[in-house]
Amino acid sequence: MKRELLILPAAAVLAVSACKKPAESRAADGAGTAGAPRSTVSAAPPAAATDAEPTAAAKATPQDADRAKRQAKLDFATMEDGYINDSNGQWATTAKASSAYGNSYKPGTDPGVCGAPDGKHWTNHSPDIGFEWVELSYDRPVSATEVRVVFDNDTPHGVRAINKIELIDNDGQTHSVWSGLSDAVEDKRGGRTWFVRKFESTPYLAKGVRVTIANAVDSGYKYVDAVQLVGK
Repeated sequence: MKRELLILPAAAVLAVSACKKPAESRAADGAGTAGAPRSTVSAAPPAAATDAEPTAAAKATPQDADRAKRQAKLDFATMEDGYINDSNGQWATTAKASSAYGNSYKPGTDPGVCGAPDGKHWTNHSPDIGFEWVELSYDRPVSATEVRVVFDNDTPHGVRAINKIELIDNDGQTHSVWSGLSDAVEDKRGGRTWFVRKFESTPYLAKGVRVTIANAVDSGYKYVDAVQLVGK
């Protein structure tokens, strides 16, 4: 009797195993007959790229650095050439200033800002006290759209200390087109930094520009080489 009871469970196990094998065989690609040994399928290993360290960027060579430096100078020259030769731009023919370095300015004389950039410049009197300005006049009154102030890079202070640009109309009235804290920095690609401010075309004709410097904002002498008025 015990022998019969032992045989029955064994037979049941064999029956259950026989039922499962066809399902396992169908699940495996290319499996053989139901009686063939079942293939063991292992999970694919992670892609090599996920385990490997990221490839380091190629280190710049001295030749690469030199090329980048020369490209920056070329970009600066192209930008500056476009400004200087702008058909809608004009340079001052006369100018005056609130003061100048060493109190050397004489009313009625050019403080150093007339014409296109040439290395000559107006220099403020006080490195860090008060406000100083330079005012420029142009031959052709225009509906202005832009003012470009050129600072010599002999000192980086000017472009950070400029705090107001005003236009002067045919009646001698002043109109502020920009004021505040300068967001410009020295352009190290060339010998000058261009401070450029664009605005909507003025409903009046502008014949002059006044540039004001806040000396205490960035202590030091400021060199303004030229100021270009743009408009039609």
